[in-house]
Amino acid sequence: MSKRLLVAVVLLALAALLVAPVAAQETIKIYTSWPLTGGTQAVGESMLKAAQLAVEHYIADNEGGPAGFNIEIVALDDASPTTGAWDGVIEAENAQRCVNDPACMVYFGTYNSGAAKVSMPITNAAGIAQISPANSNPCLTRTAASCAADEPTIYRPSGVVNYFRTNATDDVQGPAAASWAQCAGFESVYVLDDTQAYGKGIADEFVLHAESIGLTVAGRASVESTDIDFRALLNDVRRSGATLVYGGFVLDSGGPQVIQQMSEQGLFDAGIKFMGPDGLTSPSLFDQIGGVEVAEGNVLLTFPGLQPSALTSEAGQRFYQDYLAQNSNEEPDPYATYAYQSMQVILASIEQAGAADRTAILDAMRGLSGFDGITGTFSFDENGDSTLAVFYGYDVSEGKIGNAVAISPTMQDTECVVTG
Repeated sequence: MSKRLLVAVVLLALAALLVAPVAAQETIKIYTSWPLTGGTQAVGESMLKAAQLAVEHYIADNEGGPAGFNIEIVALDDASPTTGAWDGVIEAENAQRCVNDPACMVYFGTYNSGAAKVSMPITNAAGIAQISPANSNPCLTRTAASCAADEPTIYRPSGVVNYFRTNATDDVQGPAAASWAQCAGFESVYVLDDTQAYGKGIADEFVLHAESIGLTVAGRASVESTDIDFRALLNDVRRSGATLVYGGFVLDSGGPQVIQQMSEQGLFDAGIKFMGPDGLTSPSLFDQIGGVEVAEGNVLLTFPGLQPSALTSEAGQRFYQDYLAQNSNEEPDPYATYAYQSMQVILASIEQAGAADRTAILDAMRGLSGFDGITGTFSFDENGDSTLAVFYGYDVSEGKIGNAVAISPTMQDTECVVTG
């Protein structure tokens, strides 16, 4: 090759380098898994919108994704197209899809505690971080009075903690609800549950604490999500003399039907009230019971935190206002708050890890400490639980869930003093 030809080849090569496209940033995938159809569709869609908003806020604040990565949310539905409720087979498939995708660095789910019991062993064996925006059954992470003997070790085949959550748990919520019921003047309660990990678990916690503080449990029954006629059951409630029904339900497991039929059968007119946990604390409850007027003055609810509109931090108000702006002033579901906050944790863990590496991201999440989320500052304890555990009680009045009061399992010991 002549010297002139060699120079020409070099110049052409340099020119090619100058016009070559810049290599695309590497993409990290985050798989979400919770119901996007069925009875909790509105909740699931709101959580997904909140998670996406958290990514948008991070990129705007940092002029790019964490550690320079693009973030792709892969939204999976773990609800059955037949029943509309979460399905164990689908949940297992969703978790395995994440594990099998080399770009999936975090499994973001589930909504239902029972679904978490399916996916947790899969993600644990794979060494991938899993974080929930809503699970509240304590047995997923530690032993409690209502747990089976092999919980939570059965969910950790590797022996390493890989599961986290930013919301508080039912071993606080159930007892707090029982104490609140006593403080509100109820002397006798009839307890229902949906037989599922979440519903039965929180009902068990409520009963154990109620009995310890002298609140009479007039009856206890379980129902299946496929049950639609509760006339015989509610007649039993009426005969029991209870003035409160406590129901361990979520939106797609019978709770709305119980509330609706309590109204239709005159229990509300007779002064019998309904109290439910966070699984029912959603504006979408009203659509399923025939309107907010059915619940007004008759339904009490508990939730691990303030409603989105009442978040006090600057970041919390930014989340709330921007969510409204993006969604035609549609109120975010209360659990959208924790979906946003959990995504904040995911993005911070990726930034800390600085690599598309499952182990590094898991280690970063496990080591999270003093994190400023939109509900407050918290860390993860040795079980993967948030160190921030507060609960509020709400009523339904003026067409919305409101009138928050702080509740706790010991509030009856201070002469039932409650603070808003």
